[in-house]
Amino acid sequence: MLLNKHYSRFFNKLRRNTKLTTCLRNYCDNPKVEDLEVAFSNGRNLKLTTGRLAKFADGCAVGTLGDTSVMVTAVAKTKPTYGNITPLTVDYRQKSAAAGRIPTNFLRRELGTTEREILTSRLIDRSLRPLFNEHFNFETQIICNMLAVDSINNPDVISINAASAALSLSDIPWNGPVGAVRVGFIDNEVIINPTRRELQSSVLNLVVTATRQNLVVMLEGSANNILQQDFLKAIKSGVKEAQFVVNGIERLQKKIGKPKRELEKPPELSAEIKEAIQLLAKMRVREIFTNYTHDKLSRDNAINAVRSDVIEKVRVDFPDFDSNLVLDCFNKVTKQVFRDLVFEEEKRCDGRDFDQLRDISCQIDLYKPLHGSALFQRGQTQVFCTVTLDSHESALKLDPVSMLTSGMKEKNFFLHYEFPPFATKETGKVGPLGRREMGHGALAEKGLYPTVPSDYPFTIRLTSEVLESNGSSSMASVCGGSLALMDAGVPVSASAAGVAIGLISRYNDNDTKHIEDYKLLTDILGIEDYMGDMDFKLAGTKKGITALQADIKIPGLPLKIVMEAVQKATDAKSQILDIMHRCIDKPRTVKKENWPVVEKLEVEAHKRSKLIGVGGINLKKLLYETGVHVTQVDDTSFSIFAPSQQAMDEAQEIITKILSTERTPELEFGGIYTATVVEIRDIGVMITLYPNMPPALLHNSQLDQRKVAHPSALGFEVGQQFQVKYFGRDPVSGLMRLSRKVLQAAARQ
Repeated sequence: MLLNKHYSRFFNKLRRNTKLTTCLRNYCDNPKVEDLEVAFSNGRNLKLTTGRLAKFADGCAVGTLGDTSVMVTAVAKTKPTYGNITPLTVDYRQKSAAAGRIPTNFLRRELGTTEREILTSRLIDRSLRPLFNEHFNFETQIICNMLAVDSINNPDVISINAASAALSLSDIPWNGPVGAVRVGFIDNEVIINPTRRELQSSVLNLVVTATRQNLVVMLEGSANNILQQDFLKAIKSGVKEAQFVVNGIERLQKKIGKPKRELEKPPELSAEIKEAIQLLAKMRVREIFTNYTHDKLSRDNAINAVRSDVIEKVRVDFPDFDSNLVLDCFNKVTKQVFRDLVFEEEKRCDGRDFDQLRDISCQIDLYKPLHGSALFQRGQTQVFCTVTLDSHESALKLDPVSMLTSGMKEKNFFLHYEFPPFATKETGKVGPLGRREMGHGALAEKGLYPTVPSDYPFTIRLTSEVLESNGSSSMASVCGGSLALMDAGVPVSASAAGVAIGLISRYNDNDTKHIEDYKLLTDILGIEDYMGDMDFKLAGTKKGITALQADIKIPGLPLKIVMEAVQKATDAKSQILDIMHRCIDKPRTVKKENWPVVEKLEVEAHKRSKLIGVGGINLKKLLYETGVHVTQVDDTSFSIFAPSQQAMDEAQEIITKILSTERTPELEFGGIYTATVVEIRDIGVMITLYPNMPPALLHNSQLDQRKVAHPSALGFEVGQQFQVKYFGRDPVSGLMRLSRKVLQAAARQ
């Protein structure tokens, strides 16, 4: 009887612990291991496995391509949190063990999140977020664990597909699945999921995420000035191939997928309060959005004033109202008015036509000490860019796992993007970069990288600081960065520019396959990004496309709209480049006084040790005194980097003095000279042939006609002198070839 009571108490506690009960139910109900094989048109297969690992998670799948495997888990809380943004977090982690490596830091373990991990997390997030229900407010976490990496197949696309499978098989409400592929373009042919080596010869590196009915969910990629028609062909092929993944996951979901959670209907305001908000706000908001004299700040202030007034008046008439619900309702009314006006007025809130750019101004060479600088202003978006040129020693070193997956050890061109709070008239903490800043900087870097020469003798650091922001600061960084590079005299292949395209669309019941009407907006404002359905960023030169990032906020976009957006972005890009060329249209050829200088120095093999010094002391001293880096390129040549021509002249004077301190006598081949012993070693004796000569080794084998194991056997002492014959220098090592025994043989004859 007592035992039964204990069991009863235990099960009652277990029943009250909702989270533990859910985990145990998930564990017990988890199906057996299931495998899915997705075959792409090029014969490369993606394998998705579920039911073996992490059974307590709401959903788990392992994606494998080649010998690269990633495990992705999806877990959502059972209690909702209030907020208008889907509380989704994606954490992608690279594991050194997966690559057979040990981390190189002091603790020999994974520490802070790397840049590549953050960028991959953003890539996965943007592929999943559009398909969550707008009323889904349960905190959800997607964790991607790298299990194995083969240095051939990149884990990022595998992670997207595994995350799609994990969410689809879980009980988390999600309108997937999605499928993702990487698209390359080699010799005018589209390559699906190219290997790391194939990517090195590809002019395109594009990730395409799509859902059922060929709807595009996310695009991100870089290209080496690929032509527009080839780029569109690659997108179409990627969407088509992604359907194989979507269809496969749907079959797996029907077979073993868990029933989705029922979402509780969110609390709503009464019809009376909604009508009051409509009457109080609609016309006033409409008047603000049709007043084309407003700028960003005045428009925001006017909207905020109306919002405060509406809330106060609702509080008087309905004292028991929920302020959060009233605020949500007001925001929905504002958004609907904004979107309706685009269709009704055929104008945008700042009075521009749909294809019209904002006013653009450019300046270069702003401050004398800078190697290159530019200020790019587009509307109320202002970006200040600087270029710093330094030696190859300043190249950005990548972590071991990133080296393995990208095939790149270091970067001699990189862009750092900063977005301080004052750019939007706000205050905030200034510190380490967030994910957004890192993502925008990486996109701008992709847009400019193809234009920078690969054999440039300097490391290039490009900084972009956003001073004012009202939309598309990353694309402004491409424009300002290109101007700054040309001002710094970097021989770019062509100038590059970027632009963002927005979308306002009308559709019913999340059926984005059949969009009733839509408007594409060129060069969007911040409010058009926030209120709209897409932020489609494209960068490139006059000839082609260098980078693309499409953030789509609706559950998929038809290919027709994507193709039209690419065309509009290409047209706008050409217009921007025409304006930029009025400021500067080619790299500066007249050198600035503060530009760094690189020269090559040829040094005879036997003089290398004199230049370098013991332990490199001469080169270190040269760096401290003049700021000049001297690095050895090969056996006989050195590269000299100087921060200015004046420093180079000073360094060359010191180097000449080091190499010509003593005049080296000309030794004749076959000549006989008097040698002085300066050191006794186990393998021979160190001798000099003339004063201040670097000691040369006379090996035991050349000491005597007899076999000598140690010089002491012949009674040699330091300071002793004898005759040797000179046979020139070794062509490889540059060391003197000397012999004593040949003279003994000649004497006997």
